[in-house]
Amino acid sequence: MEDNIQEMYKKARKAFETIEYWPQDKVDEMVLAVGYEWSKESTAKELARLAVDESGIGVYEDKVGKIQSKTKGSLWDMRNAKTCGIVEELPEIGIVKFAKPIGVIANVVPCTNPESTVCALGVNILKTRNAQIVTPHPRTQKSTYRTCEIGRAALKKIGAPEDLIQCIKNTSKEKTRELMNGCDFAVATGGAALVKVVYEAGKPAHTVGAGNVISIIDETVDIKSTAAKIIKSKCANNSASCSSENAVAIEASVYDEMIECFKGEGGYLCSTEEREKLRTYMWPDGHSLNRDVVAKPAPVIAAAAGISVPAGTRFLMVIGEKPGPEDRFSGEKISPVLTVWKWTDFSEMIERMKLMQKFSGEGHSASIHSLNRERQLEMGLKANVGRVNCNMPHAMANSGSWFNGQPFTDTLGCGTWAGNMTSDNINWKQFLNYTWLSVPTEEYVPTDDEIFGSYFEKWGRD
Repeated sequence: MEDNIQEMYKKARKAFETIEYWPQDKVDEMVLAVGYEWSKESTAKELARLAVDESGIGVYEDKVGKIQSKTKGSLWDMRNAKTCGIVEELPEIGIVKFAKPIGVIANVVPCTNPESTVCALGVNILKTRNAQIVTPHPRTQKSTYRTCEIGRAALKKIGAPEDLIQCIKNTSKEKTRELMNGCDFAVATGGAALVKVVYEAGKPAHTVGAGNVISIIDETVDIKSTAAKIIKSKCANNSASCSSENAVAIEASVYDEMIECFKGEGGYLCSTEEREKLRTYMWPDGHSLNRDVVAKPAPVIAAAAGISVPAGTRFLMVIGEKPGPEDRFSGEKISPVLTVWKWTDFSEMIERMKLMQKFSGEGHSASIHSLNRERQLEMGLKANVGRVNCNMPHAMANSGSWFNGQPFTDTLGCGTWAGNMTSDNINWKQFLNYTWLSVPTEEYVPTDDEIFGSYFEKWGRD
């Protein structure tokens, strides 16, 4: 059956209008019904197996956990959120705020997370009384479609409109563009190149950017446990996540010890000759990343590049040479390949990191392993990213976790640095409009002294 985008929109709009004025308790019941079906272990296993088999990307066990944590975490984050009717009253200024849904949202899903992105965004979109039409990546059409089927069955079970969740079955660039052109809003999770395509549709949208997480490590931390945290994150799902560490920058005084700990975690440090072989394989045209390295096991990548690695190798390491486009290893790699840098001046290393992220990944995220609070704050102040995570396995922390306060999501805004509308973790808050009902209050006009007093005190009135 051929997808008819216009008919899908009409059905989605009808479903949206059915729930547009539902009360909060009825909306919350619907959200829990869908979230429960998506987060069940049997569902997570089915979808993870389908996604890995279909795409050849990632690790089955890691995907099972991710589907469950992203869905349950999203539900937990918004458990007390008001998204229907009056959501705030400010009698002192005569304001009442009403939350309003957007309508029909085009949800463009990546091949790296073809199931968990639907789940994480899906429950947030339903929480805000919106409908969604999903467009899968060509490599993972079946797993995304199946995820939507399960969501639709959950809606049907409780008597909610099934067409709140629809999915293009035979995807294409043309259908995706038509969908974005025809819907009321778009959210697109994927590479940086997607941003331009989405905004060309002429509709308001949430997009993301490239990830290029550099993790700065200083001598104040426990080296062995820090190495274990970083590699747990780096190797999760074969580095399919945009939040995976792409590089580490190690303080010189603990550099050798940290490298040895990385080797103990299954790391292999490439020689200069092997680094060149790897570079040639990963960027055959000198610019575009070879899609065959994305989220593939390190031994597979090494063998394809003509590098012999010992049994048990979990990730490859290369020495960073120069930040920026002259060294492709200073950018995003979406694979178990880790670039290693050395530093002696912390502030200088932050500036070096900013150069790397200007080349690739500006606006996304950064990581620091340090017990020095002043360094943590300096990183937060200076890094041009939406998120800085301290002393945590980054890929497990960045998009929400049970051990930090980052909101659960699969979609990370990268702010104006990456051409995005927001630098937040995308959740229910980004899928609402608000109406402010205003009534008169007692008039008060402040004096010049109240407005300019601090300026007058320092500079006078003339």
